[in-house]
Amino acid sequence: MSSSAEPEHRTPAVDGVVPSTAVEPSWLPGPSGGAVRPGAPEPPGARFHTAPDGTAGTSFALWAGGAEAVELCLFDEDGRETRHPLPEFTDGTWHGFVPGVLPGSRYGYRVHGRWDPWTGARWNPAKLLLDPCARAVDGEFLPPPAGSDPSTGGSPPPDGDGRLPPAVHGHVRDWPELHAADTVRDDRDSAPYVPKGVVVAGGPAGGARPGANRPGTPWSDTVLYELHVRGFTRRHPGVPERLRGTFAGLAHPAAIEHLTGLGITAVELLPVHQFAHEEHLLRRGLRNYWGYNSIGWFAPHAGYSASGTRGEQVDEFRRMVHALHEAGIEVILDVVYNHTAEGNHLGPTFSLRGIDNRAHYRLGPDPRHHADVTGCGNTVHAARPPALRLITDSLRYWVTEMGVDGFRFDLATALTRAAHDGPAQPAHPAGPGDPADPASPFLAAVAQDPVLRGVKLIAEPWDLGPGGYRAGAFPPPWSEWNDRFRDTVRDYWRGALPSLHDLGYRLSGSSDRYAAGGRRPWASVNFVTAHDGFTLRDLVSYERKHNEANGEENRDGSDDNRSWNCGAEGETDDPAVTALRRRQLRNLMSTLLLSAGVPMLTAGDEMGRTQGGNNNAYCQDNETGWVDWSLTADPGRRALHALTARLTALRRRHPVLRAGTYFTGGPRRPGGLRDLAWFTPDGRETAEEDWHAPSATLGMYLSGRDIPGRDGRGRPVTDDSFLAVFHAHHEPLPFTLPGPPWAQGYEHLLDTAREEQAEPPGGTLPAGTELVLPARSVQLLRVLPGAGTGDPGTAR
Repeated sequence: MSSSAEPEHRTPAVDGVVPSTAVEPSWLPGPSGGAVRPGAPEPPGARFHTAPDGTAGTSFALWAGGAEAVELCLFDEDGRETRHPLPEFTDGTWHGFVPGVLPGSRYGYRVHGRWDPWTGARWNPAKLLLDPCARAVDGEFLPPPAGSDPSTGGSPPPDGDGRLPPAVHGHVRDWPELHAADTVRDDRDSAPYVPKGVVVAGGPAGGARPGANRPGTPWSDTVLYELHVRGFTRRHPGVPERLRGTFAGLAHPAAIEHLTGLGITAVELLPVHQFAHEEHLLRRGLRNYWGYNSIGWFAPHAGYSASGTRGEQVDEFRRMVHALHEAGIEVILDVVYNHTAEGNHLGPTFSLRGIDNRAHYRLGPDPRHHADVTGCGNTVHAARPPALRLITDSLRYWVTEMGVDGFRFDLATALTRAAHDGPAQPAHPAGPGDPADPASPFLAAVAQDPVLRGVKLIAEPWDLGPGGYRAGAFPPPWSEWNDRFRDTVRDYWRGALPSLHDLGYRLSGSSDRYAAGGRRPWASVNFVTAHDGFTLRDLVSYERKHNEANGEENRDGSDDNRSWNCGAEGETDDPAVTALRRRQLRNLMSTLLLSAGVPMLTAGDEMGRTQGGNNNAYCQDNETGWVDWSLTADPGRRALHALTARLTALRRRHPVLRAGTYFTGGPRRPGGLRDLAWFTPDGRETAEEDWHAPSATLGMYLSGRDIPGRDGRGRPVTDDSFLAVFHAHHEPLPFTLPGPPWAQGYEHLLDTAREEQAEPPGGTLPAGTELVLPARSVQLLRVLPGAGTGDPGTAR
């Protein structure tokens, strides 16, 4: 056998088309006996409908602009395949109408073209490809062993080593010369090992219009709750067993009741697009739990369906959205368009690689290899029309056909990079060609789209490439995950005190990051924890990650956790340590919910969920990653839940706590009070020299007088005024409550040092009182209306 990259067994090409050797093509009519008709190039995907002559069937359309031929492959109930060439090619789209193909039918594509990896061309018709526009997907990218639980997708494949079947690769994975393996075409048929697309009937079951009951919550009123569809209900005792871990489980009244009781206005769902499991996880007997490995951007993940995988998952998802909307809760999807499950040049051929590798992915200076700014092997080329259209079509579909209210974009910077294939240049002030350039094709497409510009858009404003950190650089109306808020608040409460300058900006909405360009405080999505990293309880229980269960010798996950274990690593029975940890949880939650911007909670944090110190539980589809509902019965955890619900209710009642415009630090009218003021422990306003030094104590005064804007009836908005005092020192400290003109007296609403939080501490305090701040605590006081304060108060 030759040692060159050209294999001796390569199948000869005929007129440039290399046929599959596994199954003979069938140029047969459709199942109804009628010939395949031309159909139409729009819309892409599979659309069941009735032709003008009354014939029922399905139109298929696939963009594959560089291909030489496309075969539609239909599969019967026994898995037998029938192939039909799509007869028409219009502006890069192959299309045809097949009579008799009904909803529930399974299909895929075989795409013919050149095999020339040196130029990035990787067409291989032996590989059955998933339609990137498939509305539903049936099956896994591995056949589960006989007798396995279909709700979990089975365990490792029958060969026992956890490797993907070699046939799912476009190249010969096990070629002896590994450096050339990706250049040798593999002619084995992949159809037995890959899932199929499913034809789905148009429109929701029952005729309900998706999104008809949207809550339409303004950004300023939003409280986000990041959750995992499977993990949130997998152990919920109030959800029937057969529904746990599914879309239907999240729609169950027991699940929704928890959300409404907390005051949540929007759930942010970890990826629900169809995704695949990485081979390195399967080889260790693990699975991709979080789902950041998408392969079907139009299909709800079949593993989260309780009702079936032949299109039933679509209606189940819609019913979930409808139920959440009925409860006043919006649905935001965490979407992964920056890369796909196909990995790098050595990865499998599932879909886009075999349709047109060069049109969908960024390639490196050597087109044989992919450019990777995502850390996942490939980067979708969102600056090119085929990929950009696929992304924006997907986004519109989820809004108009599935009813969702917005999106959080994973590694959003990767989508905004310039049109050239290489990574962006190192970071420098924003300007044309920068990763977050508002004129980038992706941002421009979203900005002008009449559907997408009206939904909630959240960026994770970074990727892993040069210049990829673009926090604060996204244009209106985008919001962004504010990692600076996370880091500053963590540092403050663990005792690594930031400057008051930094802390003040985070508490008041991070105008230093987001005020430019007319953005508002809701541009900052504030969070202390997210799916990625420690849970809130682990943040105060561990100083080191404990990821041994991930099988990577604890090398994975971040080492920069900014955590403090309060004196003992991990779980402990020491009453002093456990009491301090509970107080720290209340401090962190209170800081999050009293800060300007949009707060985001992580599911289970409000009841003290732990992952045992694992800060990268992406592969822990088990008790480690699931919410532990038994914590609701733990008396030591109830105070945090009660506090969370009380603070979200307080935000809802008081517009000054959810400001829609940035504070100015000056009066809103002549002779009025400043809308935001800061105080030191001795009751005086902070001076310039105070701001550039660390301090453990800071008072924040929020004036409810003359709030900008008007209510729905055109009346000026006024509110109570509040004083929040943050004290991170390990010893008590007297704090003098500011007197006139700020206040005559105060009502005590919050003291995080108290173990019980269902009710406020109560009581009134005259201005000038020395309030003794307990060690490591947050206090919230309402200014009592009265003469000299200029504060009329509001009805509560």
